[in-house]
Amino acid sequence: MKFSRLFMLATVATVFSTFASAQDYPSKTVTIIVPFAAGGNTDAFARLVGERLDQRLGQRFIVENKPGAGGNIGLGELARAEPDGYTISMGTVSSNAINQTLFKELPYDKAKGFAPISLIATLPNVLVVNPKIEAKTVPELIAFLKTKPGEISYASSGIGTSIHLAGELLSTKAGVKMNHVPYKASNQAIMDVVAGHVDMMFDNIPTAAQQVKAGNVRALAVTSLEKAELLPDVPTMADTIPGFEATSWHGLFAPADTPPEIVEKLSREVQAIIADPQMVAKIKGMGATPVGNTSAEFKTFIAGETTKWAEVIKAANVPLQ
Repeated sequence: MKFSRLFMLATVATVFSTFASAQDYPSKTVTIIVPFAAGGNTDAFARLVGERLDQRLGQRFIVENKPGAGGNIGLGELARAEPDGYTISMGTVSSNAINQTLFKELPYDKAKGFAPISLIATLPNVLVVNPKIEAKTVPELIAFLKTKPGEISYASSGIGTSIHLAGELLSTKAGVKMNHVPYKASNQAIMDVVAGHVDMMFDNIPTAAQQVKAGNVRALAVTSLEKAELLPDVPTMADTIPGFEATSWHGLFAPADTPPEIVEKLSREVQAIIADPQMVAKIKGMGATPVGNTSAEFKTFIAGETTKWAEVIKAANVPLQ
């Protein structure tokens, strides 16, 4: 009985200590790891949300870029960090869903993964072609591709990115064969599509929209289930291929063993930030759709995305890294 009482007291003390630390959190600077280079969409979302967290929680939220290995270097650092809420990270469809299947080994425990905080925004891709390609619609493009199996090239920002796998999804769904040309960055890829060195690509809508509006490439469809505000006259891929969806997304994560009270506190703050009308306008101005969901909802979303892209990777025989 004495042991039982001591155990209960220890348990109560631990719970109280965790609750108290969550109440006081944060009491010092928080680092947001961005597992990609500065200047991209992931970096932009991290800085937008980090600035608002500064204001709401009274502590600095600083961004540190840790690019490399498709996001795995930065996420490896997150996995090694103390699970106390003072190191968190941005994650994307590539780093936190696709890489689960694409990489044979990861610098963290696949089973444990990370603690999802909140999904910040989703970002559609857009299918663009060089003007020399005569197809004006997706059905016309599919018909054209079937006459030239393996002859038409499509660019991407690298093997295993959502941009690459959108092309593989088109191949498997439409029964066509294309030649994949990976680049190190999407801005390099889109410029080669503009120059005609590569025939087509799926690209994130903010960068592609500039080239579309300048008349340098032709937009055939967006990869979200609904039309995109940046290109309102462009139809969706789902109009031709039902259920076709290949969006990029950006969210916040904590180390796997972070106390749930801290994860939930951060999640509530992020949800409030994303719901603010000024933030909604900023995110929409970037061509993205603001989300801001709960930790549990984000976890369910990631599970669905991981399964979906695993099926595409296996069906397309994408080589594992």
